[in-house]
Amino acid sequence: MSEANPSGRAAGHSHGQGSEELPVIDVSERGAPRDGKPQTQDRRLFMQLLVFQAEASNAEGVTRKARSIRSAIASKGVGVVVYEDVNDPSSIGLLTWGEDPAVFVEVVRPAILDEGSAPRLHLRPDMTMLGRTYSTGYEQDLEFWLLRRPAETVANPAWPWAVWYPLRRSGAFAKLEPREQGSILREHGTIGKAYGAKDLAHDIRLACHGLDARDNEFVIGLVGKELHPLSHIVQAMRKTRQTSEFISQMGPFFVGRVLG
Repeated sequence: MSEANPSGRAAGHSHGQGSEELPVIDVSERGAPRDGKPQTQDRRLFMQLLVFQAEASNAEGVTRKARSIRSAIASKGVGVVVYEDVNDPSSIGLLTWGEDPAVFVEVVRPAILDEGSAPRLHLRPDMTMLGRTYSTGYEQDLEFWLLRRPAETVANPAWPWAVWYPLRRSGAFAKLEPREQGSILREHGTIGKAYGAKDLAHDIRLACHGLDARDNEFVIGLVGKELHPLSHIVQAMRKTRQTSEFISQMGPFFVGRVLG
């Protein structure tokens, strides 16, 4: 009998009669009922932000390189936006998305590694963000929320400014009763809706459980026509109970403007 498997049973085999019943697993997304019928969807969008810095001696060529990468990715039918990094003139942010995460390996990766044009770009791993769209159970149009809204939001030419950041809630939040969790999230969501209604800030929410190198749980993207409201909504959210009591980690923050 091994220490790793003290029961002596072969891993992966049924324990037979009397064993504990396994839970039912359903990975589908669920929205609000429509016409009395439940909305379910097993499709979602994966989005990834990669940030690159050019060698100091070749910083002037970073825009040319960014355009080349953007064209190569777009030619394969993959969603892509390039940001000019506000905080670093030699840095760019590359946002790509697709339903199949294989596009990050099969399309995005080769476009980046192609050495056909200078300068050479160096990845800033601390700024990498990867997440998937998800539902809360209240979406009136589930497919739109999961698949179309995020892509349309980041690609809207009227909203060139963007702030992206990851975050993690504390374990204490998960222990709260569902009703209390809902109240906390509604406070947060109401503020976001108010900024959206005024066309000041529009959000993209992604889950990144198990996808983030630093064990963050969510990636947030804020986009809009001006930068100030994006900073303002982050400031306003600090006063909510969720942020003030249950967010254990936020950032790093990437601030960029879409490359025209």
